[in-house]
Amino acid sequence: MYIILVYDIGEKRVGKMLKLCRKYLNWIQNSVFEGEISEVKLTELKLKAMKIMDPDSDSLIIFKTRQEKWLDKEIIGVERSDIDNFI
Repeated sequence: MYIILVYDIGEKRVGKMLKLCRKYLNWIQNSVFEGEISEVKLTELKLKAMKIMDPDSDSLIIFKTRQEKWLDKEIIGVERSDIDNFI
């Protein structure tokens, strides 16, 4: 599946969440990630994220689609991370 993950995490925990998400997805903008991920890996990511988060003040939002081709993405301005140029 293809997901877009967005988080709003307290300043003290944001570095840990950034590091975690970069292991599973492509970083595209501050607190925003996207990429292909299996159900198993997504479950693993969510469990690890919940250990970092403060459930009373932090949030994690995951948008899911079957494949990237079903998602129209328009970028206006600077693209932070170009993920189309993999070698």
